[in-house]
Amino acid sequence: MELASGVQLGHYRLIEKLGQGGMGVVWKARDLKLGRDIAIKFLTPDIANTPEKRRLFEREARAAASLHHANIVTIHSVEEAEGLVFLTMELIDGLPLNRAIDPGGMALPRLLEVAIPLAGAVAAAHEQGIVHRDLKPANVMIGPGDVLKILDFGLARSAKPLASREGSDETLTAVLDSDLSGTIGYMSPEQIRGEAVDPRTDLFSLGALLFELATGHLPFAANNAADMIVAILESDPLPLAEFNPSLPRALQKILNRCLEKEARYRMESARELVLALEELKGKEGTHAGDLPAIAVLPFADMSREKDQVYFCEGIAEEIINALCRVGRLRVASRIASFQFGAGDIDPREIGRLLRVEHLLEGSVRKSGTRLRITAQLIDAARGFHRWSETFDRDSGDIFEIQEEIAKAVVRALRVTLGPTEKGELVRTFTSHAQAYDFYLRGRSCYSGYGKRDVALALDMYRKAAELDPDYALAQAGIADCLAYNYLYAERKDEVRRGAQDAARRAVDLAPESALTQASFAMALSLSSDERAPAHFEAAIRLDPDLFEARYFYARYAFAAGHREKAIKLYEEASRIRPDDFQSPLLMAQIYDDLGRAEDSQRARRHGVQVVAERLDLDPNDVRALYMGANGLVALGEIRKGLEWASRARKLAPDEPMVLYNLGCIYAMAGEVVQAFECLERAVVLGLTQRGWYEHDSNLDSLRRLPRFKALLDSLG
Repeated sequence: MELASGVQLGHYRLIEKLGQGGMGVVWKARDLKLGRDIAIKFLTPDIANTPEKRRLFEREARAAASLHHANIVTIHSVEEAEGLVFLTMELIDGLPLNRAIDPGGMALPRLLEVAIPLAGAVAAAHEQGIVHRDLKPANVMIGPGDVLKILDFGLARSAKPLASREGSDETLTAVLDSDLSGTIGYMSPEQIRGEAVDPRTDLFSLGALLFELATGHLPFAANNAADMIVAILESDPLPLAEFNPSLPRALQKILNRCLEKEARYRMESARELVLALEELKGKEGTHAGDLPAIAVLPFADMSREKDQVYFCEGIAEEIINALCRVGRLRVASRIASFQFGAGDIDPREIGRLLRVEHLLEGSVRKSGTRLRITAQLIDAARGFHRWSETFDRDSGDIFEIQEEIAKAVVRALRVTLGPTEKGELVRTFTSHAQAYDFYLRGRSCYSGYGKRDVALALDMYRKAAELDPDYALAQAGIADCLAYNYLYAERKDEVRRGAQDAARRAVDLAPESALTQASFAMALSLSSDERAPAHFEAAIRLDPDLFEARYFYARYAFAAGHREKAIKLYEEASRIRPDDFQSPLLMAQIYDDLGRAEDSQRARRHGVQVVAERLDLDPNDVRALYMGANGLVALGEIRKGLEWASRARKLAPDEPMVLYNLGCIYAMAGEVVQAFECLERAVVLGLTQRGWYEHDSNLDSLRRLPRFKALLDSLG
């Protein structure tokens, strides 16, 4: 039957032909039964007359018809009349998106107006298990009120492997050439290779589509279809700035993640793309999302004895601190980047996980007083080196080497230093190389946060201070160790006074150091000194990104009974260091005390998730184990929580702070005998803060028991 205007098929009368594509021809028609205009798509004979293809098509049409989204064209029915098979669907009175592409590309506000609802529609379909397979501007309509509508969702079968098309080479070339401006330019590498597709295939096509809207060009340069295929498989996307310099770098980062060759390196979902675009919209005009981002990995120890890990980590941490002072650079936290210190992990994977485009890695070989330090800056997206250099120097030159590396990174990333940054980026506080070495040893030990670790750290800090009595950071380290001992091991006045004297010495030597101010505040808080908050505030003012200032300030605020203040500080600490599990888990307990159960559950789930990620990397992280166990038990996952608690107890059977926390966990789980065993042992080993035992809500189930009263009496 010949299709023409006025022809009637059942209760549909054809009005005009709208277009033709790979699946068939589309007509505007009148539904005489319902009195409305609709669109009818007549299937090609190849689909209509092949039983297997037709069954597959009808099954997918039913799935697509279940989609109800403002930005997806609604399918009404699959019908047959006069020997023709056709779809009836919503009629969009508008233009295809390819007719709206400006040769110079869209400005960012207009682009986001299109991109966000488009990505949202794709996300909604994916969440129902439906993949488009052929996203391109011609399959998107712009209707009245600028409303976008995606056509053919779940129906497109253009993903047929190119290499399997029937015909000679000449036929293949002709097909490719005819599709150059259409499907091929938006096909993912796995589609071209004839591999299985999943939702990430649509992400690639969506990335190509958005690139074209942004620039007026496809993301891969080619003069013909064959070159286009090679470019998609092998070449990097073209830079947005080459065509539309007004667009921010952040948009390039987003599209590059969509256009990754391997699906596993793309964004995890279209929903993640929506969130990234919305975040970009929120920062529109501020260029906050336009900053280059870098992670500094711990340098590898190449020394023969393999005893310089502390030194390697110290160098990397000093460079992190230096780069954090550069206002136009985003730097991954130490905890985040130091996860990847061992193993042969693909730079692209590290970049994806840390959401950075650049990695700095290096190695250290130390022999006597000689140092060989190699550093290299890597483009995380592509894996190639942007800069590298080797420094053969005396160990006394370590401060200059760190400074040179930091400034070389800034130059390589084309970041312009501000007026206050043009001096020294690395602030060493000492010129004595051996004192610095002892300080790094102390800092490495202290990070273990156990009684033995802190004792070793205190010894190292004191040796550093002996070599350089004016070394402010060594004095601050001494103060931190003594404060730890006062809180968790030796609750004696001389220990508290020692912490306060060392902290006062540190802040006198370096009043403009956030670290010394935070140490002084912590030391003052040991005696509930009302000056402590002012020094915590000074630390935050001097370094807004210093996690320790907010974290210990939150603990002080909680102990002082200022719960809302503590929550605010814990939330700020979590934003500074998203990979920290302590803040959300401690915050959850405050929410419990305030009766905010929903907030408590949210914070606790987040904290437990971060703990699980940490334990994947370090199964023997004792603090992660017992804090995560507390969170699990509070969430009702008692068996798993007690398993983690048991692991922590085996790893640190005589650590007073561990034992106290285990006592809390066992009390919450109803394991009364084990709770008392741990709490009583913690007291014997020096954790004698009566206020903790009296006010910790985790211990409420024990309070009326005679054994608990006896425990309190033993504390005096």
